[in-house]
Amino acid sequence: MDREEGKPAQSLPNLGATLANLGDDCAWCAVTEFLGQVPLLQCLPGSSIRRIAEAVQVKHYESGDYVAREGEPVDGLCIILDGQAEVSAPANTEEANRPDYVLNKYDYFGYGTNSSVHQVNVTALTKLIVSHVLQLTCFVLPSQYGHLLQTKTIWNAEETPENHSLLEQILHLEKLEVDIFRGFTLPGAPTFRQVFGGQLIGQALAAASKTVDCLKLVHSLHAIFLIAGDNNMPIIYQVNRERDGTSFATRKVEAKQKGLVIFTLIVSFQKEELGFEHQAAIMPAVPPPEQLLNMEEIRERRLTDPRFPMQYRNSAAKKKFVPWPIEMRFCQDSGSQHKPSLYYWFRARGKLSDDPALHRFAIYHCRFFMSYIVGYADEVILWYYRCVVAYASDLLYSGVSLNPHRERGLKTYSLSLDHSMWFHKPVKADDWLLYVIDSPSAHGGRGFVTGRMFNRQGELVVSLTQEALIRRAKTPGQTPRPKL
Repeated sequence: MDREEGKPAQSLPNLGATLANLGDDCAWCAVTEFLGQVPLLQCLPGSSIRRIAEAVQVKHYESGDYVAREGEPVDGLCIILDGQAEVSAPANTEEANRPDYVLNKYDYFGYGTNSSVHQVNVTALTKLIVSHVLQLTCFVLPSQYGHLLQTKTIWNAEETPENHSLLEQILHLEKLEVDIFRGFTLPGAPTFRQVFGGQLIGQALAAASKTVDCLKLVHSLHAIFLIAGDNNMPIIYQVNRERDGTSFATRKVEAKQKGLVIFTLIVSFQKEELGFEHQAAIMPAVPPPEQLLNMEEIRERRLTDPRFPMQYRNSAAKKKFVPWPIEMRFCQDSGSQHKPSLYYWFRARGKLSDDPALHRFAIYHCRFFMSYIVGYADEVILWYYRCVVAYASDLLYSGVSLNPHRERGLKTYSLSLDHSMWFHKPVKADDWLLYVIDSPSAHGGRGFVTGRMFNRQGELVVSLTQEALIRRAKTPGQTPRPKL
């Protein structure tokens, strides 16, 4: 028997009584939306929730009826839709140890039992609050569909991470408990002495996204980097459900290693709605990505360019080169390296799963059900990536604030301090995006950068800011050694 915490503050009212009056399509959408608000199911891939919506059955119980009786077979996973149910312990249980309590909407039972019989009694109660429902209504997922609750990854029900891109493998998290996830730094992932900041942002956003219903989409995030992360240790992500409203939801994520919080993220999610629109920002005139070189091609040219010293070329050739999971093509030549700006096109490499939390989706055909915009699986849906963009946003970002200060032999140390993003429009990360980075200021050992991301149509899709610690690296001679 399990009881979930952090349920949404508002939800579809009296859904059980309404389903009978709806057409099949509308009823399926209502069921899908309801299931998307059950904390147990929110960490599943979107495809799994849709299949569960097709498999669940609606069952009604009168007040006082036994929903599950001690020692009897369990029908499957039961999720309370309307009404309340009382849990009571077996008759031979000591009074002090009787776990009597009431289950409400979004609570569930019958999941995770090791036997085919229930261990406690569950009784329907009369609901006297708000709608005065006189019976209990549950969604029941029959036992033969229990495999739908066991998925390969949080993004994909059928395929393991190894079948997808390195980027999706990086963003894959293990669910340890409701609202608790574990992430890792993979051997092929970009590392910079410590855990890459984009990895922390992307994984934390992935964790937060798996605690909200899929109709609410991240529109802003604000990150604080506290302690440098250890690449050789797993990262625990604890999600706190700060608020759930009709239109917005807020999550706070803490990333921990060795029991210490190394990173925090505040994320705000919003349900799609129509509103005022304007755009004053203009995309810079730059060559299209097809006319530019990627990092691998630039490296090959430098290894064979006689203008570079032989020692440099030999040293670069000996270094192990691992392509990043993000493909980048730079718009500026080496002559502009001292300007406090950087423009480059980027896109994700490889195959990504079609999951609403991994992707950012726009619904081209929609209908309204109780003021909710509901998308249909068989209609035209474009999936847009936001966890991916969050990961990529930290690549070469803060280093732009060092550009005006670069000189031969200069060694620097930098570390991200904070990072903010605002998602204005749908963003598709497997298509080219132009990243425009500028550094208006550096002072007091801190560099400040701003960023804008445009799609190929010139639409501003993301705005960003970051402040980072930037210092001259200390040489061994500057640090006196202890005498003992």
